[in-house]
Amino acid sequence: MQRCEITGKGKQFGHNVSFSQRHTKKVWKPNLQTKTLVIDGKKVQMKISTQAIRTLKKKGVIA
Repeated sequence: MQRCEITGKGKQFGHNVSFSQRHTKKVWKPNLQTKTLVIDGKKVQMKISTQAIRTLKKKGVIA
């Protein structure tokens, strides 16, 4: 499933609009990465968006 386990960020839906104004369906998927985090001394594998990884690095959770 395309969803970040921390932020809940998921797929977004919309339309591609061509020059002739045709609307075709489009899906934007988040950039998810599988990361292993140490939480309470246990290793946990999580699917996290790159935006969440940047935030965790900034807060000092990920070294």
